[in-house]
Amino acid sequence: MTVVENTFSEKNVAYYFDASFSYLDEIVERDNTILITDENVFELHQQKFDDWKTIVIKAGEEHKHQATVDFIINRLIELEADRKTFIVGVGGGVVTDITGYAASVYMRGLKFAFVPSTILAMVDAAIGGKNGVDVGLYKNLVGLIKQPEFILFDYSLLQTLPNEQWVNGFAEVIKHACIKDAMLFSVLEKYSLNDFRKDPLLLAELIEINVTIKTAIVVIDEFEQADRKLLNFGHTIGHAVENLHHILHGHAVSIGMVAACNLSEQINGFHFEEAIRIVKLLTKYHLPVDIETEYEKVFEVLKMDKKRIKNEVNFILLNKIGEAVIKSVKLDDLHKHLKEIL
Repeated sequence: MTVVENTFSEKNVAYYFDASFSYLDEIVERDNTILITDENVFELHQQKFDDWKTIVIKAGEEHKHQATVDFIINRLIELEADRKTFIVGVGGGVVTDITGYAASVYMRGLKFAFVPSTILAMVDAAIGGKNGVDVGLYKNLVGLIKQPEFILFDYSLLQTLPNEQWVNGFAEVIKHACIKDAMLFSVLEKYSLNDFRKDPLLLAELIEINVTIKTAIVVIDEFEQADRKLLNFGHTIGHAVENLHHILHGHAVSIGMVAACNLSEQINGFHFEEAIRIVKLLTKYHLPVDIETEYEKVFEVLKMDKKRIKNEVNFILLNKIGEAVIKSVKLDDLHKHLKEIL
């Protein structure tokens, strides 16, 4: 196990890399800790939750809304949680997002931490302190930025991960390479998804590289005033597609990255050959690169994106692989481009 301390604006957050779930007993007091997980994780790892007070929520993005938060709060009341109770979210991105949000608003804020159980949660969702829920079609419209006390990475949890969730998580890995790390992009071109699944050391190194990339960005710009916006590459259109078509987050982000590459070509001088490399890499990792959709409906959702300011949307475009830039695009111009880039 390796422990890395990261300094954010309000606290230090410890990352326990290559740790065991059982190490939780060394970090928190079991009698005063409540775990939050979903039905899928609980069923797969039920023995790990023995003797822990546990709240189990329904699994899936469709349950990432205020009603689930209300359910958690009512269960916290039933379990007599007080201001000293510690909350630990064990699961994928939906669980970590909801756990952080519920813990932050219950009694005006309890301490919380995460044990991510998916690739996506380990490399992205659990990192950086964004917590919240969806409102109808609008992704993460309600929430706050608050850092966990720690994140415990138990790579053995990935052994039960279905193939589609491996694919789902690698969209965020490819995103990090596209915006910040051309060398990582080349590594991903060299290996395959199966290589990472078969080689624990290779996988551990990949996860830790991605955690480092995202953490470095967030430490500099925790509240998304500048470079943290780069992490939204592929997410603007991706979020709209995700909720309109009820597809996995990583699949939607993959489609969004291709759309962003197309927009980068049209208004940012991004080379066609570089865009082709990205499409090939996404395809290599079994991610979708297009979808049949109704462009007007996508545009209607985009108009309510959190990144919209008045009649413009902050879009993340590429100068080249490994170098992203924030560009403000007028809604009218985006509307004109939308049919061409999707």
